[in-house]
Amino acid sequence: MYRIGVIGTRESVMCFMASGFEIFIADTPERALEGLKKMIGEDCAVIFITEEYAAALSEQTERYKDDPVPAIITIPGASGGTGYGMETLRKACERAVGMNLLL
Repeated sequence: MYRIGVIGTRESVMCFMASGFEIFIADTPERALEGLKKMIGEDCAVIFITEEYAAALSEQTERYKDDPVPAIITIPGASGGTGYGMETLRKACERAVGMNLLL
């Protein structure tokens, strides 16, 4: 059975625990990479990563951008968004439909 995972700082991911999501608390990009590998190995179909770590792990997550599983989604952290998540969403939309729908 597939699961949903969340990777980020303690402040960013604790609210997801009540929903039954698999959480991985990371305080460095290296720990976030460890969590990503763990969640991919545990059949997480959707993995949410906070923007601060998604930017640092872009090279590792790039190989999954066209795969249906796992869907790696960037979310803002507890301190707010940086714009990185919206940029990755814009690029995904352009790949999918051939134009920028998020003006």
